[in-house]
Amino acid sequence: MHSIAALALALAAVAVPAARERARPRDAAEKAADRADKMVCKRFTKTGSLVDRVRVCKTKNEWQRDRDNLRNSAASGTCGQPTLNGC
Repeated sequence: MHSIAALALALAAVAVPAARERARPRDAAEKAADRADKMVCKRFTKTGSLVDRVRVCKTKNEWQRDRDNLRNSAASGTCGQPTLNGC
């Protein structure tokens, strides 16, 4: 009986950090008060893997530039023009 309770507590202790990890946004914006040249490292799960992760380090400016590029490419079509009826 005690071993079941101990097992339940051990599983709960492992589940809490995993839940916190999932709750955190993967590509959260950096703090506005940070210096533009401050190095920021983020961890991403590798595509096709459930556990393998990769660490990417860039300056705050580089992360912002990447976000801006993604927004601009999503707003334009594959032809580089705004999407209305395709190319």
